[in-house]
Amino acid sequence: MRLLYLSQYYPPEVGATQNRAYEMARYLVSQGHQVTMLTEVPNHPTGVIQPAYRGRLYRRSIEEGIEVIRVWVKTSPRKTSKTRLLFYGSFMASATVAGLLLARGHYDLAYGTSPPLFVGGTALALKAMRRLPFVFEVRDLWPESAVALGELTNERYIRWATSLEERCYRQARQVVVVTAGIREHLLDRGIAGSKVTVIPNGSNTALNRPMPEAGARLRVELGLNARFVMVYAGLLGIAQALPTLVEAARQLAGESVHLLLVGDGPARSELEELVRRHALSNVTFTGAVPRDQVPIYLAAADLGVVILADRPLFSQALPSKLFDMLACERPVLLSAPEGEAAAVLRKAEGGVPVRPEAPDAIADAVRDLRRNPDRLRQYGQAGRRYVEAHYSRQAQAAQLESLLGQIVGSRKAERTR
Repeated sequence: MRLLYLSQYYPPEVGATQNRAYEMARYLVSQGHQVTMLTEVPNHPTGVIQPAYRGRLYRRSIEEGIEVIRVWVKTSPRKTSKTRLLFYGSFMASATVAGLLLARGHYDLAYGTSPPLFVGGTALALKAMRRLPFVFEVRDLWPESAVALGELTNERYIRWATSLEERCYRQARQVVVVTAGIREHLLDRGIAGSKVTVIPNGSNTALNRPMPEAGARLRVELGLNARFVMVYAGLLGIAQALPTLVEAARQLAGESVHLLLVGDGPARSELEELVRRHALSNVTFTGAVPRDQVPIYLAAADLGVVILADRPLFSQALPSKLFDMLACERPVLLSAPEGEAAAVLRKAEGGVPVRPEAPDAIADAVRDLRRNPDRLRQYGQAGRRYVEAHYSRQAQAAQLESLLGQIVGSRKAERTR
């Protein structure tokens, strides 16, 4: 197969979206398929284009067998409704032009991953202008999540985005979703069940693995050897309700408990201000780290934390960081609305869920777990086994390859009739 993969976010940017796109594409190439990745110049989440990519409308490269075309986007460090729409809209425009003029030759189909939803706009344009069928991947419901978080409030923009969302669902050959909850939501909106396939988030179990020796060295480097360390690793964003976690750290400040925040994002300045205001010495910001270093930071911690805001929509969420922590044999404390993530954590026997946006509950759970090192070790070992058995990114990539192969095969059969 020859595939055009549309993902606004991609390495060297760090994040769950980037990792999923890279690992899916890399697997497809390893199986003999040709993949062109159409993405933005690296800037996420800071909104500042990395120096090596400035001053050009596009850049083409071959990276581990994947043809990567990076296009210009209108970026801004300020995250407002206007700057976000310019950011997403500029990618849609640039990627559409690149898909027409720079992605050369015949493709069997396009694979567009959302959010941002505007990637679906590019897929629709290429479908019309290149007669290129597409598969639409939905990792998060948008604009619903943006509305729930207050990021999108303009009624006209909401109607326009909802219309684009519906067109993507209707015109896609297949819709790939990452949770059963999202699938049910689409079925409720009238999308045929045969058209919606669940390929959940998961973890690359070869990359994300127990690394006790490297973790121990990092603890010493960070001066945390005598502390009980809890780690959050991921985007420092609005959806994560991270002020709750900082408040829990404040409540634990006199108990030799340290919070390690690994990552970057639009909420970082607010979090740093909270830490300064409360004069907390038990919170460390590492900034973004390369994806192959994240398992070492997880190994340096006694407990991983996955946290989401208290919004009904997030009951359908299944964050990839949950699987990365479990794959690294880290016990997990989950602070999120009751739903799929809590159900998976219980099945995995990999940690404990607590109610969302409740710093007292987080602090009490940390105190309890700290007193039970044997239970922490059992959670870690059980979580690793569960991810290997049920949520390996390698197996999910093979599932995607099979699905795309069926679509391409049926389209070729249609042409010969």
